[in-house]
Amino acid sequence: MQNVKTGGVEMIPIDGKYTVWTKRFGSGSIPLLTLHGGPGCTHEYFECFEDFLPQHDIQIIYYDQLGSAYSDQPDDTSLWTVERFREEVEQVRSALGLEHFYLLGHSWGGLLGMEYALAYQQHLKGLILSNMTASIPAYVAYINELRAQQPPEVLRILEKYEATEDYDAPEYEETLFTHVYRQHLCRLDPWPEPLVRMFRNLAKPVYNTMQGPNEFVVTGTFKDWDRWADLPRIQCPTLVSGARFDTMRVSEIERMGELIPNSRVAMCENGSHCAMYDDQEAYFEDVVQFIQDVEAGSF
Repeated sequence: MQNVKTGGVEMIPIDGKYTVWTKRFGSGSIPLLTLHGGPGCTHEYFECFEDFLPQHDIQIIYYDQLGSAYSDQPDDTSLWTVERFREEVEQVRSALGLEHFYLLGHSWGGLLGMEYALAYQQHLKGLILSNMTASIPAYVAYINELRAQQPPEVLRILEKYEATEDYDAPEYEETLFTHVYRQHLCRLDPWPEPLVRMFRNLAKPVYNTMQGPNEFVVTGTFKDWDRWADLPRIQCPTLVSGARFDTMRVSEIERMGELIPNSRVAMCENGSHCAMYDDQEAYFEDVVQFIQDVEAGSF
């Protein structure tokens, strides 16, 4: 299979039989490869990066992981594992010819970024772990604490549908969105169009296989993932970015900074899980400053 390029888009061969979508934005000399969340989301909600990074000589490289909307979507649930996605990232890196590049992973992409760094950090100049803790069980514990803080009438609706596993019921989805996601995923009203578009394109087979039916009910293939003990092995310069109203516990984001030797913690005090939107200035100031400090050798 040959790589096909058009208008910045490059379809990358994966595993000898699939292709994934990538696109370069900007002509900067500093490459930043993005890992979107989900699993099964798309690059689309990263479009806001275009307003903050290219003017600092940073080239954004979008990448839709296998199964996501812009890439091939094979009907094979055995593909949806942490290990296979980690190796997919390395195939993408190699095909794009990236060396000494920056890797930014958000949410599930942050998990994937940790996995990639633990296996292939010799290729990284810097790592940005955005809005992701180092343990799925820790995440589940905290997000269910946040859920328990909801009013009794909200909990009654959620419990009613969860008892029958009717997670697609309109009332259930609307209650989650209105009372939980608007508080902890993105605090803007209305949500930015790229974020809405990304959720509309969510690859549910990937999400449901790896995560489960929703943010609270984690039954998928990565439910036992935990890398606390391995974080000291990440030696490359690392920015650990969190947010005060996130679905990730602030103290755990800070703990990651303590365990990763060459790291810095940045906290978006007004942001939630998608702080690149609801605490935008702080989020991108931290990202740009980190990259500039690493480039200057002053990190």
